[in-house]
Amino acid sequence: MLASKTFDTETTVAAAAPTRTPLAPPVKPTRTLLQRALAIFASGPVKPGESYGAPGRGRSLAISIATSLLLIGLWYLATAAGWVKPLFLPAPGAVVARFWEVATEGFANATLLEHTGWSMLRVFGAFALALITAVPIGIFMGVNRVARGLFDPIIEFYRPLPPLAYLPLVIIWLGIGEASKIVLIYMAIFAPMALSARAGVRSVAIEQIHAAYSMGASRWQVVRYIVLKSALPEILTGMRIGIGFGWTTLVAAEMVAAQAGLGFMVLNAAEFLVTDVVIMGIIVIGIIAYLFDLLMRYLEKRLVPWKGR
Repeated sequence: MLASKTFDTETTVAAAAPTRTPLAPPVKPTRTLLQRALAIFASGPVKPGESYGAPGRGRSLAISIATSLLLIGLWYLATAAGWVKPLFLPAPGAVVARFWEVATEGFANATLLEHTGWSMLRVFGAFALALITAVPIGIFMGVNRVARGLFDPIIEFYRPLPPLAYLPLVIIWLGIGEASKIVLIYMAIFAPMALSARAGVRSVAIEQIHAAYSMGASRWQVVRYIVLKSALPEILTGMRIGIGFGWTTLVAAEMVAAQAGLGFMVLNAAEFLVTDVVIMGIIVIGIIAYLFDLLMRYLEKRLVPWKGR
């Protein structure tokens, strides 16, 4: 009898209780194509521990790709619609076709690989010479007032001069061979690398130097373990700036008795109004310089991970 009453009570309570319906999964709002495009230009996510995020933080690869595609599209539209004559701006297809022709058959008695090899030999040869001379001199200028007094007037005097200004003097001294071309590019790279190394030394915190001396470090140990490591971000930045000056000076260097080279190819094509070769040479120079810049950015992340933190 008691079990029957208990069963009736449970049945009544179950019948009186409201039935629960399963919750439907949340519907994700669909974004239009325009909203997705605008999301590319939105600010990046804030890192843990930050309230608003540092200015300029976030990835920009998608923006760079979108900008490049937009520029290529405008280039194609301007040439296809006939807004610009092919003499002044050839179509992208014509430049690509000329690229393959120069790569296989050559232009001005040399293939594209030969032109590129000679230019890279001159630019990176001068860059290597500047690396082993400008960086030590810049560090020496930062730690020694005598070195600063010796080198600072010379660097600051010739640094604003364009390479074409002292090109005749370099030719008089060294002739028209490869030495004059490499020295001209070397001089353009030397100044920014030396000044960047000096600026890096000047940016070292004096507290770190005092702490090293208080623990018994010698002057050489302070320069090696404190000054050099603290100046490394500025040195890498100077290397990026210097290689850019090297590529801009390449055309001036290859104006003199050059038989091959990207700058020589561009100048030779401009004399005969072969605009597609001129644009192709500019694009090749830009791609090589950009790839080297990406390499320097990678080295910065590996060698100076504390930069900007």
